[in-house]
Amino acid sequence: MPKFSIAVLVGIFLFSFLGGYFYSLDPYTLYSDKILLEPSLTHLMGTDRLGRDILARIIEGGKISLTIGVGSALIASLIGLFLGSIAGYLRGSVDKAFVVVVDLFLTFPTFFLLLALVSYVNASAWVLIVIISITGWMTTARLIRSESFKITSQPYIKILNIAGVSRLKILFKYYAPILAPIYFVSFTFGVGGAILAESGLSFLGLGIVAPQMSWGTILSGGKDVIEIAWWVSFFPGFMIFLVTFSLINISNYLQQLTNQKQIQN
Repeated sequence: MPKFSIAVLVGIFLFSFLGGYFYSLDPYTLYSDKILLEPSLTHLMGTDRLGRDILARIIEGGKISLTIGVGSALIASLIGLFLGSIAGYLRGSVDKAFVVVVDLFLTFPTFFLLLALVSYVNASAWVLIVIISITGWMTTARLIRSESFKITSQPYIKILNIAGVSRLKILFKYYAPILAPIYFVSFTFGVGGAILAESGLSFLGLGIVAPQMSWGTILSGGKDVIEIAWWVSFFPGFMIFLVTFSLINISNYLQQLTNQKQIQN
């Protein structure tokens, strides 16, 4: 079990959502006499070009980044689970319609589709959750559909259908336990992907709007002074790296468990 990665993730969540109670500096306060100070005992991660404390801003920005990551991954994974399992179970015209819709979404590169959607709305945390969810459910849905096809081909499913057992009961009782590992793998990958997507949009100035902040907006704010103040971009970038790297390790572990169970079966 990737205990270190789990510990890092738990620590980052506690740091982001509870750190403000222990670190008293305000992330919004500007200090004209503290512009671009290097990391020190007074300002552990230094200050930005407006004199704001980087550590305080990373704590505050982490709430937005992690909320967007978990929220959008949860919604996207649930959409993928629902549509994929329905397509794999019902097959026929439902499955054909599913394939057409997925292919249409996959025709456009995900990030450019994100850019197109964000350009028409005023971005906020909840708007980004919806938009990233809309553009991130396809991979999960295709994986779930493929596995659902295998389950539907099993003799006991055919017997249940002949016996007139409710479709909802079949889906929840017989499909859900088998599909759960795939769902959790997709969810963990989705959290990392959503955080990276939000960070990319914010870095381009199309994400979270001031005065709200995320790790992406803090990272973007440091790109103009990176040659003289490396810490402004380094620390938010390092937080993004820690979260995504830990999630990838956990996802790989869950995938290995799933593969082992399939081999045993």
